[in-house]
Amino acid sequence: MQLPINQEYQQRVATKSAELTVLNKKINAVSLFRLFVIVGGAILIFQCFRTEIVWLSLVSVLFVLLVFMGLVSKQSKLERIKKAAEDERWVNQNELDIWAGKPNGYADGAEFFDSKHPYTSDLDVFGEASLYALINRCSTPEAIVRLAGWLDKAADPSTIAERQEAIKELAAKLNWTQRVQAGLLFNRQEKINYERRFATYLNSPLLNFAGKALRLYVKVGPWLLLLAIGLSFFIKPFTGIAVVIGLIHLLMTIGYAGTVTRVSAGIDKMSNVLAAFAAVFKQVETEDWQSALNKRLALQLYFEGKQPVSAAIKDLSDIISRLEYRNNMLIGGLYNIFLLWDFRQVFAVLAWRRDHQGHVLGAFDAISHFEALISLAALHRNHPDWSLPEISNSGQRSLVAIDLKHPLIPALQSVANTYRMENHRIALITGSNMAGKSTFLRTVGSNMVLAFAGAPVCAAHMLVSVVHLVTYMRIRDSLHESTSTFKAELDRMQMILQSVECDKEAFFLLDEMLRGTNSVDKYRGSKAVIQKLIADQGTGIVATHDLQLAKLAEENPGIVQNFHFDIQVHEGEMLFDYKIKDGECTIFNASMLLRQIGVIIEE
Repeated sequence: MQLPINQEYQQRVATKSAELTVLNKKINAVSLFRLFVIVGGAILIFQCFRTEIVWLSLVSVLFVLLVFMGLVSKQSKLERIKKAAEDERWVNQNELDIWAGKPNGYADGAEFFDSKHPYTSDLDVFGEASLYALINRCSTPEAIVRLAGWLDKAADPSTIAERQEAIKELAAKLNWTQRVQAGLLFNRQEKINYERRFATYLNSPLLNFAGKALRLYVKVGPWLLLLAIGLSFFIKPFTGIAVVIGLIHLLMTIGYAGTVTRVSAGIDKMSNVLAAFAAVFKQVETEDWQSALNKRLALQLYFEGKQPVSAAIKDLSDIISRLEYRNNMLIGGLYNIFLLWDFRQVFAVLAWRRDHQGHVLGAFDAISHFEALISLAALHRNHPDWSLPEISNSGQRSLVAIDLKHPLIPALQSVANTYRMENHRIALITGSNMAGKSTFLRTVGSNMVLAFAGAPVCAAHMLVSVVHLVTYMRIRDSLHESTSTFKAELDRMQMILQSVECDKEAFFLLDEMLRGTNSVDKYRGSKAVIQKLIADQGTGIVATHDLQLAKLAEENPGIVQNFHFDIQVHEGEMLFDYKIKDGECTIFNASMLLRQIGVIIEE
């Protein structure tokens, strides 16, 4: 029996915590054993040297060194496993935090906030407690930008359908999606655009490093040194020759150090990062995909549809890791004296670039796409009562929403409403103060944003045409721009009217127009605006306190239809049901609300 998703997350947190307890004990045991090997090994080597038996002394040193290196390798492996377990635990704990109403640990998209955008600022799309903050599970900068783009611009119907199919498949792959999230979590913390950095490196000119003679010597030089060392045991002059060859190798390394640095610039210290990306690439490559979009993205991780990118990136990671030995003066010096190490790794880097330069960046693009889809899939998985909307292709403007709720209001506090745009193009909503008009407009708009991104909506069912949203809700003055509230309203209204006039796909949501002027001009101006929207064949929803505007429904049958939110008064107490109803509002509550704060209005 499948657990409810929040219980599944709790169980996974508990499992990973137990794993980490065991891992910490193992790591501590290995650390203690390393200390024992250092102390015990020193005693062993000392005793062997006292025997003055050369071969025994050398064997003891080699034995202690091998045991110590084995323990270092073992601890490094345990540390990697521990880091992976910590990341997976964080991913699950973050889901529990979101479930409990705490902030999402991923970015909230505040950098994308734009007060002049047609709808994102009015509908809480970006920033704290926003749609983006609810949805985002992206770590890489590319994915963060991609997901934002999906929310601030409607996709076409075929793209929406592809995304819906993809997120249904991903939502069922909890283990896989969490491994990918955990594998990329390092980028959430570091906030470095590794794809751009890597692309800059790959697109930089290839250095013409070394001629044929040097390349040939790099191949034979270490063998010459080995031969000289071997012969020195039998022919004494070869000892000096071996020393000279070693010094030549060291001087060559020093002489070419600047060139080696230029070759590695841009990817130095990236071996662990590339290894992490390679592991994520492999997760995609080895998964069985059914949806068309996921299959197409997975193909971007193969060269010409055959060789996996993960193997190539892992090869480069290993080369860089070996090149980083040069950062340790002792190890780097010995490796370069005996093996001309830096030269070999630089040649390997240049060969890798020639073979793969134009083929790997598509893999990073595919991963950012998967991250954005995983974000939508998490929303689908976490809210099984939400539905994937049906996108209308009838050519007629459609909007049917059954049991529609605001996606950012907790389920126990939200009220479901059903709305059908039938026999009208403009819904005119009147109503009492605080009865739910503004929230309803944001509910419709927020769910449209989700629908047009390919995400599930907070409704039992939704049928909607792809439209271009424009909103008029939160109008602010601006000291910085020397703009009054009324001027800001006029600027916003001009944008709305131009959008409706020029774009037949525009859909407006207008909440209480022209608040910054007197009541007479407010009514006359609002009426004129609605009449222009009617004349321009506009479609949308208008919320207002001006009851006189309700007469527009009588004057424009089949175009404007009245709806309202009201209150019930029981024993002097106001009761709100936040339900949309047909017709104009007949119950108002401003006097009662003012009376509650000590202001009495004369009858």
